[in-house]
Amino acid sequence: MKRILVISDIHGCVTELKELLHKAKFQADEDQLILLGDYVDRGPNSLETVEHVMFLVREQGAIALRGNHDQRFIEVMNGTDDLTEMKFFEHGGIQTFQSFSGSKTLDLKTSKERIRANCSEHLAFLRELPLYYENETHIFVHAGLNPAYKDWKTQPERDFIWIRAPFVQHRTVVKKPVVFGHTTTHDIHGKPDVWFDTDKIGIDGGCAYGMQLNLLEIKGKHQYKTYSVPSKGSWK
Repeated sequence: MKRILVISDIHGCVTELKELLHKAKFQADEDQLILLGDYVDRGPNSLETVEHVMFLVREQGAIALRGNHDQRFIEVMNGTDDLTEMKFFEHGGIQTFQSFSGSKTLDLKTSKERIRANCSEHLAFLRELPLYYENETHIFVHAGLNPAYKDWKTQPERDFIWIRAPFVQHRTVVKKPVVFGHTTTHDIHGKPDVWFDTDKIGIDGGCAYGMQLNLLEIKGKHQYKTYSVPSKGSWK
């Protein structure tokens, strides 16, 4: 069985991503890499992160899912309501615009024009990312599954990338463990290490908050190993 390597919530921390893959000795021809979303916002290198994810997907067979920050970036670039745009910039969107536009001083209108002109392929890539992935042993998703839906695939799209407490604090209604990010493990059990519960595994180590980037290695149904690298900074 191939090793399955799972990482979530990179948030512009491309240096830590590369270091973590090196630490886990990732080999594309032997391992299956799964990325659970949130490639942009907060960290210093959103553009470089998305470009590396594109490389991993297109050249090394990785599976990449969409996160809520990726979704909000797409919405802002498509033109959205003032509240969504305000939340985007309050939660790391400024760093994303600086990275994608290549300037720290451009106004919003000019930045959008430059990003649309130079990064249309990146935006299309993020827009087309799936919301979940399932294999024989696990379900992978950015935020979680809503336990109110017996058929989890019919839950609202928003739940896949935004849900928190109803998923984290309650048992799932599926038979496979759910691997997720979005809610930092520090918020769940007081430390940034991977969190294991009976029916779910949280892996967001809060890299953009100055904690760490985690990788979960899955070798079988219940065979796990974890890797982590410390954050190079904090970009709250």
